[in-house]
Amino acid sequence: MEQLVDFWNRLTSIQIIDIIIAIGIIVFFRILSGTFSYIIIKIFKIKSKKAKEIKESAFYKPLKVFFIILGIYLAIVFLRGPLQINEQVMDIVTKAFQMISVIEIAVGLANSFTSKTILGKKLRKSLSEKMDDTVFEFVLKIVRVLIYIVAIFLVLTILEINLTGLIAGLGLGGVIVTLAAQDTAKNLFGGAMIFVDKPFAVGDWIQVDNYEGTIEDITFRTTRIRTFENALVNIPNAMIADASVTNWSKMEKRRYKTNLCVELNTPLEKLELLKTRIEKMLQERESVYDDSIIVRFDQITDNGINILIYTYTNSVDYASYLKEVEDINIKIMKILKEENVKLAYDTKTVYVKN
Repeated sequence: MEQLVDFWNRLTSIQIIDIIIAIGIIVFFRILSGTFSYIIIKIFKIKSKKAKEIKESAFYKPLKVFFIILGIYLAIVFLRGPLQINEQVMDIVTKAFQMISVIEIAVGLANSFTSKTILGKKLRKSLSEKMDDTVFEFVLKIVRVLIYIVAIFLVLTILEINLTGLIAGLGLGGVIVTLAAQDTAKNLFGGAMIFVDKPFAVGDWIQVDNYEGTIEDITFRTTRIRTFENALVNIPNAMIADASVTNWSKMEKRRYKTNLCVELNTPLEKLELLKTRIEKMLQERESVYDDSIIVRFDQITDNGINILIYTYTNSVDYASYLKEVEDINIKIMKILKEENVKLAYDTKTVYVKN
């Protein structure tokens, strides 16, 4: 109670002008925080002339927060004398200001290392021939993690925490942590193997066990797949590393295969003509590989004569592939109709004994 009375007595002795100045400092930095941030970014981004581009910079918002906190800190420093703030309190305030500054700088640096920022685009352009998009995104994530790790160590240093003892403690507890996080370690190792082997990339259409869809993201621990039912599945990287992965996006061509079973009484000359016309039709299609075309009478069954039609098309996208198959089937049906060749049906002759 005595402390509150003493504080009140000191507060009432402060000249009103000191309070007004302190509030003015806070308001001044609050109002002009955006302007200060804009000017600083403008200095370092000489080529940037658009205000929108500068305000979308990774450092713009962290700088605004920094200047607001700076205004509060300067106001407290200004009132230190009138309020007779002791060294311990000022030390706490100074450390808080330093920690917030470190965190905001770390946020700005981390936000700079993304594929959408100017820095990220410049790095991607310079490394375009050395690594693909998936590996590049992974490297950016590692850089961001390292930035935050450095920031944490700086904050611990500001708090005067003994880092040597902390690291030693982590070393002693490493075995326990390792045993408790075996699955996490497996997933991290699996993620590393994915980036080394490159079985797929973001945007690829893959199939893993019972999951099939498009890759949306690859993190340290999981791979995110958007299924064709529009569900988002997070698959542990360890499971993917041990599973057979089918990457449908890597197909260079798709196979077309069908069997035509025509009636047994179809004349041989008619069959030869039918085979020739189908081969010619396939050769005339730009999407079909000519050297892969096979049209042969491969079987004679009880029901009819089987004609195997086998080829490859460059329509690898599923929708375009279905369209290609439909077009080929329609043209085959037209040829059958024009040549008056009928398909055979699965029939059985049953003799009834009286």
